[in-house]
Amino acid sequence: MAKVSLTEFLSLDGVVQAPGGPNEDTSGGFGCGGWVVPYVDEDMMRIVGERFRAAEGFLLGRRTYEIFAAHWPRVTDPDDPVASRLNNLPKYVASTTLDSVEWHNSTLIAGDVAEAVAELKRRGEGELQIHGSGTFAQYLMAHDLIDEFRLWVYPVVLGQGKRLFANGAVPTALRLTDSRTTGSGVAVQTYERAGRPTFGSFELAADQGLSGGDC
Repeated sequence: MAKVSLTEFLSLDGVVQAPGGPNEDTSGGFGCGGWVVPYVDEDMMRIVGERFRAAEGFLLGRRTYEIFAAHWPRVTDPDDPVASRLNNLPKYVASTTLDSVEWHNSTLIAGDVAEAVAELKRRGEGELQIHGSGTFAQYLMAHDLIDEFRLWVYPVVLGQGKRLFANGAVPTALRLTDSRTTGSGVAVQTYERAGRPTFGSFELAADQGLSGGDC
């Protein structure tokens, strides 16, 4: 069975929108695009290369697919750890608006997306990677289809923008399996799912009869 991993770049306040450039995603009037770029360093690129070399295929949302397809086919260096994987390995694209996908070895997911991804997991091997694709990632999280979260937390607060773990996210416990920090101060955290959250209380025994909220 294949493992599905999610790699996301997040600001300190949880924003995932338009990390790579000012025009990447301006929806909602977002004006802070490109916030990852000042933190790119050798450590970041080394870790990115390690992660891409582990891929056996990719799951992409429509917006990320279009951004990648416009850029990576133009990178033809066979030794580039990102381009060599993205340009050649299978890519499965979730979209309700695209009629076709032209990038080499790309397949448009038709019908029930959750069932299609579950089937890819059942009959696959190795690692299917999601990069970006925030809306698609939220959908897969809601269906318990992501096994590993690779969260790059950047030391910047944006105060606006789309968030990965927005209101309505399924409550989930995670187990930290790896932690690194780049020279520019990016915390690279890897988590595995650990079931549903458990809860306790610091209240004194006499206060524990008070009702709390639902989760």
